[in-house]
Amino acid sequence: MFETFGYSVEGNSGSALITFLLVVLFLIPTIFYFISLQKALEAVSEENRQMPPGQVWLSLIPLFNFIWMFFVVNKIAESFALECYRLNIPVTESKPSQGIGMAKNILRLCSFIPFLGVLANLGFVVCWILHWIKVNAYRKLIIANRDNFTLDAEKGIFHQ
Repeated sequence: MFETFGYSVEGNSGSALITFLLVVLFLIPTIFYFISLQKALEAVSEENRQMPPGQVWLSLIPLFNFIWMFFVVNKIAESFALECYRLNIPVTESKPSQGIGMAKNILRLCSFIPFLGVLANLGFVVCWILHWIKVNAYRKLIIANRDNFTLDAEKGIFHQ
């Protein structure tokens, strides 16, 4: 036990510091991830955006975020699908980025299962990174093709 300026520091302060550092190390990438999700929604035209970009930040609410992230992944995927259709961007998925995003969310929930949780947590991290990469790739694709949109009148004439 150490005493400094009238305060005693127990041996537990080391574990508290490690816990704090782990939270900070996890929180920083999470914030950048949410910034990426917000920017992805901002890249989608307003008429195709299925949720306001700022609502991504509701994912910071503890416990609520476990359910909310399913909505976020779905709304981003729906927004991408509509925007890719509007911009005539060929996609192989009906809802771009949804599959890996849902896998990420399910693995996150499975990470609480004893024993299996360690593997699920590793899978979650991998899927989280893959989802982040895929969302950014679609954002860049949408931005690069912003001028490719077909007017509604043209769709009726040329796409029968």
